[in-house]
Amino acid sequence: MNVGTAHSEVNPNTRVMNSRGMWLAYLLGIGLLHVILLSIPFVSVSVVWTLTNLIHNMCMYLLLHTVKGTPFETPDQGKARLLTHWEQMDYGVQFTASRKFLTITPIILYILTSFYTKYDGVHFIINTFSLLSVLIPKMPQLHGVRLFGINKY
Repeated sequence: MNVGTAHSEVNPNTRVMNSRGMWLAYLLGIGLLHVILLSIPFVSVSVVWTLTNLIHNMCMYLLLHTVKGTPFETPDQGKARLLTHWEQMDYGVQFTASRKFLTITPIILYILTSFYTKYDGVHFIINTFSLLSVLIPKMPQLHGVRLFGINKY
């Protein structure tokens, strides 16, 4: 008996970011992470902003650009098995609202981080590399591309 497995989507990963309240929950999660980091004693505001940016970008990279497949049983004969969540999202259509949102959010977080760290050189370089690590894999030219065979299977 397949209780709770009925859904209208062939692959629910394609529409999860378009579901009701997901964007708000995502932003609240970033805010909660920042407040938790702010509550650590003896840590400066600059370090907290940089940590918020780094943790967010690391989680975004791992969840969207590294993990492949789907946790659901899909009737697509294994096509989703070889795709990351970013490649599955919105059936691979580029420049949809959810893809734009997930691209703009790290950029805004980077701008806020740069402002609150007062454009300190070390923080600026660390945050810039962190931003590039999540923006470059989102480029349409890299859809389905595996550099040097990394994450091919």
